[in-house]
Amino acid sequence: MGAVLLTLAIIFTQLSLIAFGGGNTILPEMQRQVVDIHHWMTAQEFSALFAMAQAAPGPNMMIVPLVGWHVAGLSGLLVTSTAKFLPSSIITVFVMRGWSKFKDKKWRRVLQLALQPVTVGTVLASAWIISEAAAINTLLVIMVVIATLLSLIKKVHPLHVLIAGAVFGVVLL
Repeated sequence: MGAVLLTLAIIFTQLSLIAFGGGNTILPEMQRQVVDIHHWMTAQEFSALFAMAQAAPGPNMMIVPLVGWHVAGLSGLLVTSTAKFLPSSIITVFVMRGWSKFKDKKWRRVLQLALQPVTVGTVLASAWIISEAAAINTLLVIMVVIATLLSLIKKVHPLHVLIAGAVFGVVLL
């Protein structure tokens, strides 16, 4: 168990340090590590944990403690949560103290603009990986398409889309 916890700590510390643009940007790498490399769960289990994490109130990265719990129980939950949130929190505190000093510098604006397409790309990759795992059911695919269209075209509030998806999921699945 100690080796598993150490591996979890290393993986989630690395994920913490590459999570530019929000937690969802690291989902592809998290999924690759826990599903493809270490085989701690299936792609469907990962997708289900992600769905559960997204349905729960709180931070966007609630999947982190769920993965830890799935792999190694309470110890895994504590290790993954600490490894994911502590390093980036410490770095954020120090960076933000100095970041405002450079608000008028051209390089700061260039850096922010350069990170935008990277962030969009990693979020899209995350959506693809989660959708791919859920695509084993035609009804789920239809629900995803409808939810996406309602959100993007009709501008339906995300909470209403979530509630409708949950109701249809319970009734139809």
